[in-house]
Amino acid sequence: MTSAELKDYLKPENDLEASFLEDAEFCRGLQWGVPRFGHPEGSIMAHILEVNANIDRLPIDAETRRLLRIICWVHDTFKHIEDKGNPRDWSKHHAVYARNFLARYLSDPLLLNVVELHDDAYYAWRLAHLYHKLGECDDRIEMVKEKVGSYWQLFYLFFKCDTSTGDKNPAPLIWFENTMEDIEVVDFIDEPKGGSA
Repeated sequence: MTSAELKDYLKPENDLEASFLEDAEFCRGLQWGVPRFGHPEGSIMAHILEVNANIDRLPIDAETRRLLRIICWVHDTFKHIEDKGNPRDWSKHHAVYARNFLARYLSDPLLLNVVELHDDAYYAWRLAHLYHKLGECDDRIEMVKEKVGSYWQLFYLFFKCDTSTGDKNPAPLIWFENTMEDIEVVDFIDEPKGGSA
């Protein structure tokens, strides 16, 4: 797809979102992906549409929505270049590439941390529930809280929107909402904002 076709498909709402589509590597990443477990939609750009639809189902203010959309646009877009070797090189994780890309456009360190750590609630859940490493799970959550600071609620909202797509396992989100005492659990509204009643 050309940049113009991607704009028609993704419908950027502001200059920042539109500017992402001027980057060739970003555009390659948008088109990467085939249907797979957790992502039956296939491409990253189809996943972005799903996450953005969930963002529009949240009862949130315009600024929170704007920040969530920024995270959404970049969070998985560099999966096509991440290193999947064993042992894993975490400096070449897609979220690190996403953070580095976004840092070219804005300088909010907490938002950049949310992007880099967007999968860490899931990784923490795995530590506890698949590997029974409760201490490591707790340590990981505390690290995320420290790094995202006042964006902890934003981190949770993005985790909810991202996890509630495709055929992803809902257990990590259920655990997070039932375990984290310092978040405000938010339910999706039935109709997206601007939708008909």
